[in-house]
Amino acid sequence: MLRNKFKDYTIILASGSPRRQQFFKDFDVDFEIRLKEVDEVYPDSLQFLAITDYLAQLKASAFEGDLKPNELLVTSDTLVWHKGEALGKPKDFEDAFQMLQSLANATHEVITSVCFKTIEKEEIINEITKVTFGDLSDEAIHYYLENYKPFDKAGSYGIQDWIGLIGIAKIEGSYTNVVGLPTEKVYQYLLKF
Repeated sequence: MLRNKFKDYTIILASGSPRRQQFFKDFDVDFEIRLKEVDEVYPDSLQFLAITDYLAQLKASAFEGDLKPNELLVTSDTLVWHKGEALGKPKDFEDAFQMLQSLANATHEVITSVCFKTIEKEEIINEITKVTFGDLSDEAIHYYLENYKPFDKAGSYGIQDWIGLIGIAKIEGSYTNVVGLPTEKVYQYLLKF
């Protein structure tokens, strides 16, 4: 459906995430990947959704002046919000270990903001999903970190990985959002574009 709708447009996905790239392949739409180095730093005053909105927009602003009239740029940012704090990608093994320990037996929120930019306009959509982990032993966390190396993932885990199978007790909201992109909302946006 989207392939025909975007036959005169080029969709540019500005994401190195293999998960986001796979979702766009699964949409059955032609797209290209263009990456720009962006320092993902946000003002300390930002909280919750404002952080991911800011970072998705920051990634889009790196393409200012580069877009052609028939191009649609898609950027996004995902973070884990837990106990009033943003958990991004872990710095190292120890950081990842501590993040997962703090997520055990607790509920956190996964927030994603997606920015759509053309030369005429820019729009941001968001999704928030609640994820509850059950008990995670130190041994299970070590096993996961050593074998799955989730150091490129917000909150130090992938719901689609082993830890998701053995550790997640409940989710409320979009599963794909936790993987890295709220596909239903993105697809609906593209349909209405």
